[in-house]
Amino acid sequence: MRSRKLTTAALGVAAVGVAGLTAMTVAAPATASVPAAPAAADFTGYQLVKLPNANVPNFQRRVVRCPAGKKAVGGGAEAQGNQAVLVGSFPTDDGSGWIGLGRQPGYNDVGISVYAICANVS
Repeated sequence: MRSRKLTTAALGVAAVGVAGLTAMTVAAPATASVPAAPAAADFTGYQLVKLPNANVPNFQRRVVRCPAGKKAVGGGAEAQGNQAVLVGSFPTDDGSGWIGLGRQPGYNDVGISVYAICANVS
């Protein structure tokens, strides 16, 4: 069995116990840094953009783009067909749309639908 070292914070919690945890304050080590929370974004002009199902060669990317001035704040894709597998679903590098790709074993093509949730982002 491999032993693990406990930090002083963990030792303090172990010594006080869970019941006394609310009254205990443990200082973070001097080297620890906590990233700042991102600022809340203002989303207006919500719009769902869909690229309907179409058969494309296995592993070919299908891309849906947001209207001009909007960015993709989410999205998804669907692979359709006998044993179809969705291989990827992710935003475009510039954030202006969504990409979907898939494959269908035993076939040369696969049905792919792609969706982007678009909004004005400030």
